[in-house]
Amino acid sequence: MKRTIITSLFALYTCFGLYDSARVGPTTIQIHADSLKYKNPVFEPVLADPTAIKGDDGWFYAYGTMDDWGDGKGPRKIPVIRSKNLSQWAYVGEAFTTKPNWKDKGGIWAPDIAKVKGKYHLYYAFSTWGDPNPGIGLAIADHPAGPFKDLGKLFLSTEVNVPNSIDPFYLEEKGQKYIFWGSYSNAETQGTYGMPLSSDGKTVPDLTKKFKVAAGDFEAVMIQKKGDYYYFFGSKESCCEGAKSKYHIRVGRSKSFKGPFLDRDSKDLRDRGTGTILIQSSEPYAGPGHNAKLITDHKGRDWMLYHAIVKEKPYLPSGANRRVLMLDEVKWKEGWPYIDYSEPSSKYLDGASF
Repeated sequence: MKRTIITSLFALYTCFGLYDSARVGPTTIQIHADSLKYKNPVFEPVLADPTAIKGDDGWFYAYGTMDDWGDGKGPRKIPVIRSKNLSQWAYVGEAFTTKPNWKDKGGIWAPDIAKVKGKYHLYYAFSTWGDPNPGIGLAIADHPAGPFKDLGKLFLSTEVNVPNSIDPFYLEEKGQKYIFWGSYSNAETQGTYGMPLSSDGKTVPDLTKKFKVAAGDFEAVMIQKKGDYYYFFGSKESCCEGAKSKYHIRVGRSKSFKGPFLDRDSKDLRDRGTGTILIQSSEPYAGPGHNAKLITDHKGRDWMLYHAIVKEKPYLPSGANRRVLMLDEVKWKEGWPYIDYSEPSSKYLDGASF
């Protein structure tokens, strides 16, 4: 009987596109008669700095940093994958047909996807390691799978006086659109900032109207409201040192999306060395971080996509860090988010319900 049920489930998932034998880096999924189980990683070989959105077609789409997967196809210009359940992902293609060219060199990093006025906006960083003047750009598409048309830069680091301006995040509050961004530096003006966008989300009307929400030892900002609070999620320390990576996620909260964001010890995130740890390295995984916006399933459970490095296989054939896509449930206690054991799960668990 159990075998019959499993066979039927496999047929059902194949019919609706939840199983795709052609996807890159298949994830092992164990199907039980009573529930769908998942086990990290949920997509490989790589999907660094993930962002995700549910499209009008009912699929979840996720996007990651431009990486050379080492399969002879060269760097993927923002890889796009899709899923019905956050656990099983199929490779779709690349967001860009050609790489944006408003900088002489660099890669397309850390995208953030949002739906704005019926269009899909992909905010992204254009940078390279050690870049003295990275910037934030925008591309737009009618469908989450793309192709995305590049609209060029929103700003460069020098134009906003914030070194290492990468890792964009889009937020809309009471009809006003904002861009948040920031990464590491010891410069006096370094930090995570927010700034108003135009009504269509395509430009920044005034580059001087920025406001600071976190110190210069955070990057990969994500802000999301739950209940009475806005929660700041940010990553700290080394993202890309293979199995030695110390990347991890810390949180704070505020009654305003502009802050001040405080951790559980009431320390302001605009000061260095603050933030309450949400998730950090474990024995099998290093450097969990750069999470996407939380996704709530039909049972009211919150799920977080993020990347981490498998310590036993930390690098791609190209030499880049192999930051695989991870999934874990974010739980809540006394108004604060937590993940079981504060580390990536490594066992089969009940997945999201959609």
